[in-house]
Amino acid sequence: MRCPYCGQDSDRVTDTRPSRGGELVRRRRECLECGRHFTTYEKVEEPELKVKKRDGRRERFDRAKIMAGLEKACEKRPVSHDQLEAVVARVETELRNRLGDEVESSEIGELLMRELAELDDVAYVRFASVYHQFADTAQFTEALRRLREERRRRARRKKPEEGETLF
Repeated sequence: MRCPYCGQDSDRVTDTRPSRGGELVRRRRECLECGRHFTTYEKVEEPELKVKKRDGRRERFDRAKIMAGLEKACEKRPVSHDQLEAVVARVETELRNRLGDEVESSEIGELLMRELAELDDVAYVRFASVYHQFADTAQFTEALRRLREERRRRARRKKPEEGETLF
């Protein structure tokens, strides 16, 4: 590893430990030429994931682009940055666990909408309005109806069985 101070590439590792929940390996190094210490991080190189857009173009998967869309939908809502990071991480993990290296942009949109429906109703409708390109209030109303219906379905599934207690 090239020393960031003197540019020489002779060093020794003085400490190695996992970082960020095991996603990275942190290494402390000492340059054998100038004696200064520096830190490096290693991570597994993920296979490149391609996104097939509506118009047929293909782009590299861009985590920051998804985060920006979620931040816009959740603007002035009680949703933390950490919650959004967790949503992006879950969606990215689900996409990378699928077979193949290409995903339709519509699949990403549906996964994000499912996550937002659990997180915040207003953010869900904001995201849906852009994702589905709503042209009028009837489409907003339909999105709200679907959200309410999904909530009712989930509530019915969570009801206790006959004879089961709630506490």
